[in-house]
Amino acid sequence: MSDIPLVPYVIDHHQRERSGADLSFLLDAPAGQEGFIRVCDGHLVRPDGERLRIWGVNLTGWTSGSALLPPKDEAPVWADTLARFGINCVRFHFLDLPQRPETDTRPSGLIDPGPDHTQSFDPEQLDRLDFFVAELKQRGIYTNLNLNVGRTYKGGDHVPDGEAVRIWKGMTFIGERLIELQKTYARDLLTHHNPYTGNEYAHEPAVAIVEIVNENSLYEFWMRNWLRGERTTDSPDIQLDFPPFYARQLDAMYQGWLAENRTEAQLAELRVLAGVAAGEAIPRLRAEQFAEAPAPLFHAEGEFYGAVERDFFLDFKHYLTEDLGVESVIVGCADHTYWIPNQPIIAGTSELDVVDGHVYWQHPAIWGARNTPMVDDPLDSTIVKLSRSPVAGKPFTVSEVNHPNPNSSAAEMIPILAAYAAFQDWDGIFFYTFEPKLQGQYQPHVADHFDITLDPVKMIQMAAGALIFSRADVQPARETVSRSYSAEQVLESMRLPESARPYFTPGFPVSTALRHGLRISSLDGEPTADHGPEQPGPYLADTGELGWYVKDERGGLVTIDTDRTQALVGHVKAHGRTTTHLSADIANDFCAITLSALDDQPIPRSERLLLTVCSRIENTGTQWNARRTLWETWGESPTLIEPVTGWLVLTDLQGPIDIQVTPLDGSDRPIGEPLHARRLEIGWEIPLGDPATTQYLLHPVRSAEQAKRLAEGGQLWEFFG
Repeated sequence: MSDIPLVPYVIDHHQRERSGADLSFLLDAPAGQEGFIRVCDGHLVRPDGERLRIWGVNLTGWTSGSALLPPKDEAPVWADTLARFGINCVRFHFLDLPQRPETDTRPSGLIDPGPDHTQSFDPEQLDRLDFFVAELKQRGIYTNLNLNVGRTYKGGDHVPDGEAVRIWKGMTFIGERLIELQKTYARDLLTHHNPYTGNEYAHEPAVAIVEIVNENSLYEFWMRNWLRGERTTDSPDIQLDFPPFYARQLDAMYQGWLAENRTEAQLAELRVLAGVAAGEAIPRLRAEQFAEAPAPLFHAEGEFYGAVERDFFLDFKHYLTEDLGVESVIVGCADHTYWIPNQPIIAGTSELDVVDGHVYWQHPAIWGARNTPMVDDPLDSTIVKLSRSPVAGKPFTVSEVNHPNPNSSAAEMIPILAAYAAFQDWDGIFFYTFEPKLQGQYQPHVADHFDITLDPVKMIQMAAGALIFSRADVQPARETVSRSYSAEQVLESMRLPESARPYFTPGFPVSTALRHGLRISSLDGEPTADHGPEQPGPYLADTGELGWYVKDERGGLVTIDTDRTQALVGHVKAHGRTTTHLSADIANDFCAITLSALDDQPIPRSERLLLTVCSRIENTGTQWNARRTLWETWGESPTLIEPVTGWLVLTDLQGPIDIQVTPLDGSDRPIGEPLHARRLEIGWEIPLGDPATTQYLLHPVRSAEQAKRLAEGGQLWEFFG
């Protein structure tokens, strides 16, 4: 761990000033001005056929002083803030929660808390949503509306076993009343007329995506042994397992499906294999029976769950598009459990418009946090895990991702993900999560595992990521590797050991996604016979623009080397590597450095450059546990950064006579007077660390006229603005 002292660096969006770091020029305002986003040739495109690469955030409001839906007088502030970072779409998450009192720290959604049911909206909350969507639209920011996320039910909803139905949602695929309520909610929201845009949400072109349900799968419940039907309201954790009513319904549905999809001879064979008498019901399998279950029995039940999921998604999509007239693209559900096979889940969700995935690096609820760098473990990286999901001919989005706090290496997340997402030619990324802060009601520090809003590293890097991914500074892979599965392989994947994750494809080289594009070509066809051998590192992208280097004694390093973006991410000091235009001599053990042109020119000819230099963060008074894996004490304001300290050298620039360097604070305001790079024989040297910051604006001066303009302007940020 570096001994560089931590110093305050406060993100303050309310005090933000317009500057050259403003990336709103990447947005096409107003959103949807030419019509609806659609799918063409396997990607999201605008009506004119131009690609839309979504660089987005989830909107939630879990922490004290936060709001999922900001008050109308603050909505413009947050719309401006999102636009400044190049964010072009927001995923409204947990809208199906009730509006909550100020003392409750959970997000306040749309549901009116007054009645003894969850079937009406709170008028003030709905008005906030309408106004905020309009403010976002005005700035070129699209909306992703989630339908079923966190809803629970009251007595007046008349939901069987309703008190035991929580946000783990497996039963929502089959419960008739639950499906009815989901459709009613969708109707009430999507046919609502927004007075600020003049459109119903179903006909609002600024709504890019509608998601049917968040993180849901009968397959997941089956593999986790949550279909037993033993959940009651007095269980220690009523989120797990099916309640008895829905287990009985699932039993009946299974018997009906078998009768329609198996011959009498096949049914007789299944009864023999299950050890039941003629005419008796064929019992469903529990997870502990998987390994020894005869293939016909295991495959029959697996096919049944697939049919239930597929029918649910297709029926719901038909309801949205045909009955309600929704014109946005439709997402069914995310591939969200990379530790279990995803082929069965993808088989159903890929029949909708977009395939989606979720992943977290060392999620605290799953790993208990470990605080190790992803860059040291490329074959277990979020890139590899996400790359298992994309399907040929379908757009692929990542609607949840993060390196949750605490992680001393979290500065690696955004540049690595943005670069490899562009390399894989994915269509969208939504970071989880962004929480608008209520002015005067929050403390300026990082107070949550997931909230990036006040994070002086992740928030600043969002701009660099937008340039890398949304502007597509990194080229797509030259070669795309396809995987094809038979229907039997898809079912048998659920019996493979955990050691086969994340692809659950024996013999598949895990490093493929770091070298080439990757897609699933079929889930019901001729299986791929030979995937080729695993190749050792370094892992070099076939475009020559990305490199992932790992050496045990040095740790890992990712390099990005493109015309408009250069980056060094990871153990920069230990590796001593350079890119075409970037080298670093720094004191930090771990950091992420990105340099991007802010105009259409390549770096050597650019007149405006954004430099981000990021390492670890903590709050004032943060205390780690003995293993240094979690914060025992989260600390208080202000949040502190480890400033990246040392020197940066920019090489092979074309013709500058000077480079002015302006450090920016957390509101994009200049810190002191502009600095000047030092001319060396090998390039231009920039001192880092004093003043402490995570972002700089660079202006190469190539003529006396430019120097004069800067002098007359008085301040560099005015020239940029």
